[in-house]
Amino acid sequence: MRVILTGGGTGGHIYPALALARYLKKVNPGAEILFVGASGGMEEKIIPESGFRLITLPVRGLPRRLNLHLLKTFYMLGKSSTLAREIIEEFRPDFVVGTGGYAAAPIILAALFQRKKVIIHEQNVIPGVTNRLVAPWVFKVCLSFEASRKYFLKRSNLCVTGNPRASEVGHLEKKTARQILNMDVNLPFLLAVGGSRGAARLNQSMVEFLLRASGNKNVQILYITGEIYYEEIMARLKASKIMEIYGGRLQVRPYQQEMSLALAAADLVITRAGATTLAEITALGIPAIIIPSPNVVHNHQMVNARELSRQEAAVVIEEENLSGQALQEEVYALLQNPARLVQMQENCNKLGYPEASGNIYKLMLL
Repeated sequence: MRVILTGGGTGGHIYPALALARYLKKVNPGAEILFVGASGGMEEKIIPESGFRLITLPVRGLPRRLNLHLLKTFYMLGKSSTLAREIIEEFRPDFVVGTGGYAAAPIILAALFQRKKVIIHEQNVIPGVTNRLVAPWVFKVCLSFEASRKYFLKRSNLCVTGNPRASEVGHLEKKTARQILNMDVNLPFLLAVGGSRGAARLNQSMVEFLLRASGNKNVQILYITGEIYYEEIMARLKASKIMEIYGGRLQVRPYQQEMSLALAAADLVITRAGATTLAEITALGIPAIIIPSPNVVHNHQMVNARELSRQEAAVVIEEENLSGQALQEEVYALLQNPARLVQMQENCNKLGYPEASGNIYKLMLL
């Protein structure tokens, strides 16, 4: 089996493709896999470090305003389209799998013109522009949420598979994860994370929350600040003696390399509503307090979060309403109500697809 995986620009497009690639090599060691991404994108670092071959195209996203950059973008798109055709002709893939983003467009279009089987994957409830445009002509459209169906005109090629990233976390056990993280295996565990770069408003509210909750000895906390905020946050926490008060019950880190490990250990998570994160927490069945980022296209984080809230699998706090007090009230209300946490966990599990990669692989075998 020869497979091209394409998509990039953000981790939300890269990590599902990478998870699927690892699954394909696991179940079919002879599979030949090639990644195609965008020059200058995150994929240039992430994919080679993961041991896969990557070819990049000089493609760029369309600017939101008419300017000289638009002309350059169209020129680069034309150049990328020519290179994409050459890649398809040379590699001769059995399947091209696109995970979204402008990086995927040239190679998907080239594959369609050469009548190759194309599978696209949508991570969010609201589909991206590239996926929506090519959906009617591809072999299969893989969805992460049932609620996405209504956004596609053609329904016969839609399949709800889940997000492949979920396949890499569903097997982790809570006790084992806590032992690896050097956390108490019995004490309720709260994980707070705002993404690899962090989130200013969330960090401000978390510091306030830690101050307000310092007298509560019935919770342990792993707090991921994001790399650019870590030094500032640690200075504030040390100045207020919070680290001494919490002792071993509080760990503060700039970044967690194995985020799936931290998620598996948690009883409750405070997080953004990125597609990859939601795939992981639903695969593991973790109740969540979600603060959607307001700074994303189509406000898709809010739409993602509301889907979990509608299923009573998560609590949503809009960023404009976020504060240390709001976090304290929600955290305490949940941790002091074990029955509600159990129900949220069950509801979350119903939304999860821990076999997502396998679901997509089965489509390749049809």
